[in-house]
Amino acid sequence: MTRQRRSFAEMPMPLFAGPEGPGAGTVTDALAPSVSGALPDGRLPSYIRDHRKRLRARFLDGGAAAMPDYELLELLLFGAIPRADVKPLARALLDRFGDLAAVISATPVQLKTVDGVGDAVVGVLKLAEAMAARLARAKVLNRPVISSWDALLDYCHTAMAHSETEQFRVLFLDRKNALIADEQQGRGTVDHVPVYPREVLRRALELNASALILVHNHPSGDPQPSQADITMTDQIRCGAEALSITLHDHLIIGREREASFRSLGLL
Repeated sequence: MTRQRRSFAEMPMPLFAGPEGPGAGTVTDALAPSVSGALPDGRLPSYIRDHRKRLRARFLDGGAAAMPDYELLELLLFGAIPRADVKPLARALLDRFGDLAAVISATPVQLKTVDGVGDAVVGVLKLAEAMAARLARAKVLNRPVISSWDALLDYCHTAMAHSETEQFRVLFLDRKNALIADEQQGRGTVDHVPVYPREVLRRALELNASALILVHNHPSGDPQPSQADITMTDQIRCGAEALSITLHDHLIIGREREASFRSLGLL
């Protein structure tokens, strides 16, 4: 099963507002020299201050749907660099990483390869990533995941789609198919992650889980299952059946879409 992903711009994001009091137009942030727009006296031109006000007003009035990625990124950067024009930095980040989702998901080391990015910018972007993951997880925690499948897929994509290494997670469900635990069982390289079926089943027994959903990502972006994926899944399925535990599905998360073992007839 595959489906196209929504733009990251459609997801609700935090709005960071810079100071509006005296001195709000003065460039004092340590990152400001790499961000354009300051006048010789250190103040921002009025058009930049007005631009910030207009962006905030548009977001509050109409939400994110009508705003392009670079404008949403500007809103985030206002909190990190409150006294400079951040539009050039927003565009530089998007040029480097491709889209807003990739910017938010980039590692601190990767982000700092872009001129103008320091700890303040990294902190704001990583906070946005953490909040997006918490929001997506809250939509599936303690709810029947079978009837909230789209929310579950959104959560998996938010948590794993942009990781540069393979991760293997297990979603443990109770008798009502509500999520009782989401645990990372392994982290590997760009194309491999070690998975131990015995450990997966041992943990399921500890949690008194009645069902499982396996999830892992393919950093290459292609969610097509490998033969190793198929073999490992079959081992877990056989062990789970012996313990009266249901394996609902194994999802492979790619950059833009996912593959479902059940939909592919592999379960």
